[in-house]
Parts: sequence; structure tokens; C-alpha cells
Amino acid sequence: MQSDVEIIEKVLAGETAAFAILVRRYERAVLAAATAVLGNVHAAEDVTQDAFVKAYENLGSLRNGSAFGSWLITIGRREALTLAGKTSKERNLGALADARAHQQNGQLGEQLQRLLTEVMKLPEHERDVVMLRHFEGHSVRATADMTGRPVGTVTKQLSRAYARLRNRLEAIEP
Repeated sequence: MQSDVEIIEKVLAGETAAFAILVRRYERAVLAAATAVLGNVHAAEDVTQDAFVKAYENLGSLRNGSAFGSWLITIGRREALTLAGKTSKERNLGALADARAHQQNGQLGEQLQRLLTEVMKLPEHERDVVMLRHFEGHSVRATADMTGRPVGTVTKQLSRAYARLRNRLEAIEP
């Protein structure tokens, strides 16, 4: 599997079709981050598209290609916050959702919303590996390759994230 850095180099060298690999790799994570802000999958889908367009347009300004995933998710969250501000509705910032987990009306269930809110509160390095591993479905090895971290580091970050989530969710259970 090619690293993000290798793919970005191809895109910047004119092989624009390679960007589709990055879209497939991160689409669900960006959608989840946008849904977290907006609480609505349908609106988040539009924001996700906008985030990829902005990332493509600004790819040359990215200094560290191995940080592409975090950078892209940040763009998605920022776009969602902008939309949330325009609609001036209260949104629960920080929730994370998979498009398959939404209800018929596009709204998140209360229990899922709580879980996803806690995922988005994780430190960035833990949140990134959880999103890649569980929302994008990548293996630990692939997650390590994409983030440029050793497998042991990713495993440790996942373990710490799970423990942190378990503690937080137990603390808020009624």
C-alpha cells in the first residue's frame, strides 16, 4: 500500500487521478468528523465534498504529507463549523458518526451521539488512529503506514484510546 506521502507526490507531479486513493482512504473519517459537528449525515456529505475540494486545491501548501489525514479531518471540521454557524442551530461539537449509523431522518441516535462525542474529545493522535482503524476499517498495519508511526505505537495509542473511552462512557452512564 502506498503511503499518503507517495500519493501526494504523485498528485503534485500531475497525476491528479491518484487523489482518488486519498478520497477512498479518508472519506468516511471526514464524513464522520463533519457529522460530529452537524449532527446530520446529509449535510455532512456536502461538507465532506467541500473539504476534499479544499484539500486538493491546497495540497501544495501541506508541509508534512504524513499528516494529510489529520489536516484533511481538520478541514472537514472547519467546513462543518462554518455551515453550522450559517444555519445558527445548536450542534453538538465533537461527535463522530459513520454514515451507516444514522437514523432515517439523518439524525444520530442519542447513544451513538454520546459515544462519538467522546471519540472526538480524544487527543488528536488517538482520535486519528481510532478513526482510521474503526471508521475507515483499516488494519493496524495500514493505519501505522498511513500515519507514519510504528505498529507498536499505533497499537498502544488504540489501547489508550479504548481505555479513555471506556472510563468516560462509564462516568456518563445514568
